[in-house]
Amino acid sequence: MNMSKIIVLAMFAALFIVSSVFAAGMIGGDAEKGKALFNDPKSFGGNVSCSSCHPNGKGLEKTGMMGRTEWKNPAGTYKSLEEAVNVCITAANKGKAIDAQSQEMKDMIAYIRSLGKEMKHDMPMKEKGKGY
Repeated sequence: MNMSKIIVLAMFAALFIVSSVFAAGMIGGDAEKGKALFNDPKSFGGNVSCSSCHPNGKGLEKTGMMGRTEWKNPAGTYKSLEEAVNVCITAANKGKAIDAQSQEMKDMIAYIRSLGKEMKHDMPMKEKGKGY
């Protein structure tokens, strides 16, 4: 293999590694920290926690599914999950909205997305030939 091919391959490998690290930092959140925020009534200056309406995330299992283009809650329809979260924080919890790009929001989104993963593991296997 000649030197120019080695350099090109090394550049692609470096670009892949850097973009992976950058993406993880930009969209990554900590689901455990998000869960703590979700369960703490004082998280966003409100009166109640998110878990007051959604104990153990109940009712949010499909909310974090990738590919969605809108989110609905009793207050309306929203174009981003972050916007829907902020409406719940301000309307239901009487708290202060958080920046959609903040680490707190990333952590909340990570927790909400984890609820769908937990639901898949908890669902019973359907017996062959039997429907619901």
